[in-house]
Amino acid sequence: MTRTLIVIPARMQATRLPGKPLADIHGKPMIVHVWERARAADLGRVVVATDTEEIAAAVRAAGGEAVMTRADHVSGSDRVFEAVRQIDPDGAVGHVINLQGDLPTLEPHLVRGCLAPITEEGPDIATLAAEITDPEEKTAPSVVKVVGTPIGCAKNRLRALYFTRATAPYGEGPLYHHIGIYAFRRAALERFVALPPSPLELREKLEQLRALENGMRIDVALVDTVPLGVDTPADLERARKLLAPK
Repeated sequence: MTRTLIVIPARMQATRLPGKPLADIHGKPMIVHVWERARAADLGRVVVATDTEEIAAAVRAAGGEAVMTRADHVSGSDRVFEAVRQIDPDGAVGHVINLQGDLPTLEPHLVRGCLAPITEEGPDIATLAAEITDPEEKTAPSVVKVVGTPIGCAKNRLRALYFTRATAPYGEGPLYHHIGIYAFRRAALERFVALPPSPLELREKLEQLRALENGMRIDVALVDTVPLGVDTPADLERARKLLAPK
């Protein structure tokens, strides 16, 4: 079987919630909650990639593994690739999952679902989406939509044609909320981070468009839930409520 590595990039400089990887959620830093859920996916080694000693120390105190990376990375994908090169310089790992560090309520089966498309022939990258049910989300620029086409007879699978903050596609039918978890073939991640930012990436402020603009294939696994991303103090309070001991 191809070896899989899950890397969780984490930095302290979040604009709307500074220091959020260390935000306390019932006695544990948020990054530790995410690390635990990644471990529960049972796909392989899980590593936190960070530029901050305090984050690394919190992960190690919980029994996890952390690696230090440069502070000047523009994106999480760049940080992930630096970590991969440190951890696996000989290229034994074939699949890399880039898992956001601000998803403390993440259900482990979503991580497994993201990996599934790249265990088959075809895609360079895989990601997730869920059908939008809230009418307000259909027009919200903060909710990224994926426009895709069904792949043959594959169930709950799309091939991504575009990602956008606009309401798309036009007309009757479902709209899909993109979930920012990515599974890369190792070679695809190396190619992706070497590419310069693309015109549509810069316009939409969506990194994944760089891959599409350069002919890389992204498949999307459709799931039934969107994990809470913690970007604001209000999000953090919601996460605390969702994770409150029963």
